[in-house]
Amino acid sequence: MSVVTSSTPHASRVARHGSRLGRLIRAAITGSGIFGYLFLYAPIVILVVFSFNASRFVTSWSGFSFRWYGELLQNEGFATALKNSLIVALASTLISTVFGTMVALVMERHQFFGRLAFDALLYLPIIIPDIAMAVMLLLFFVMSSIKLSLITIIIAHVAFNISFVAIVVRARLVGFDRSLEEAAQDLGANELQTFWYVTLPLLMPGILAGALLAFTLSLDDFVITFFTAGVGSTTLPLRIYSMVKLGITPEINAISTLMLLASMILVLVSLLLQRKGGGSAADLV
Repeated sequence: MSVVTSSTPHASRVARHGSRLGRLIRAAITGSGIFGYLFLYAPIVILVVFSFNASRFVTSWSGFSFRWYGELLQNEGFATALKNSLIVALASTLISTVFGTMVALVMERHQFFGRLAFDALLYLPIIIPDIAMAVMLLLFFVMSSIKLSLITIIIAHVAFNISFVAIVVRARLVGFDRSLEEAAQDLGANELQTFWYVTLPLLMPGILAGALLAFTLSLDDFVITFFTAGVGSTTLPLRIYSMVKLGITPEINAISTLMLLASMILVLVSLLLQRKGGGSAADLV
């Protein structure tokens, strides 16, 4: 009994020491996390704030103003680059969404020879560095005697967007209730009707999420676009790069802020669509 009594204060001291050590470790982890976020996002916040700077000098604040956003809208070079970016993003998104959805359906529902190899090939555009893919696409266009233009940019963007769309749609298919399709066919629907009225509506949140992700990636891409763009096919990221070479101006801050806002909205909408409930009968109502 005396042994238990004498060991009790020692055990409590160990417990208190362990508790303090645990709190210190948690505080250190929290502090490092906060420092990491500040290190990554503080420059972005500064960029957004200085896009409303009235001064032409980006290093000195002289008052709040929308001046540079107004001048940006009157800039012909910016308008042309924005138009080219939207053309490329919309075209590549439409094509990659159609093909990516078909690839996801085939990969998830069918077994065929070479399926494993094709599955690995599907992930290559996501795994390999952008610079390697850009050089390979440039060599392909040169060897095929295809003139660099907006068309080559669209082809290049489709090449990597298909993988992202397919992965998002396949994630939606994992929780898909096949009994709904069987019930539709039992009620007299053929395969086309079942796909159009049952499968497609249930997959639509995943398809739209993949399309928004593809649009965001295409709109923001620089490396692959830089290697596959021709004369007169300057997109918005390329336009920003050409402006940066001459020096940082408030117009660049304004462009970057608008692109950041557009990208964040598209990604958030994509995440919301992906989190929408899985395939169920309630989705058809």
